[in-house]
Amino acid sequence: MLNYPVTLTRDSNSSFLVGFPDFPEANSVGDTVEEALHEAVNALITALEIYFDARRPVPLPSALAKGQHTVALPALETAKVLLWNEMQRQQLRKADLARMLNVHQPQVDRLFDLRHSSKLDFVEQTAKALGRRLTIGLQ
Repeated sequence: MLNYPVTLTRDSNSSFLVGFPDFPEANSVGDTVEEALHEAVNALITALEIYFDARRPVPLPSALAKGQHTVALPALETAKVLLWNEMQRQQLRKADLARMLNVHQPQVDRLFDLRHSSKLDFVEQTAKALGRRLTIGLQ
């Protein structure tokens, strides 16, 4: 999974503001540290959608400073981001990928919809079409 570093700042009303060094456009808030970090996942996904919409590669997590909190992007969304970045690296469009996979473009659109629960076999098939391999592990 991709673990993005976050900054936590106590606001004047005792809530916690969350910022992402890798995504200045992503911000969140919570009454407790736990709530702020939980809400930060939605802010991160929203920021990633901006990159997808702009057809830009998504920055990978920067180095973690000592004692810094992180927000983990869920596994499926991590796979989608990595596929997206590989597609961008190869300078492919969604239409190109749809042709490579022999599917209709709406299937590829859903694959890159971070709020859509894509099937793992399609994620794996896409990785293979891009000349990559999906690996999964437990820690």
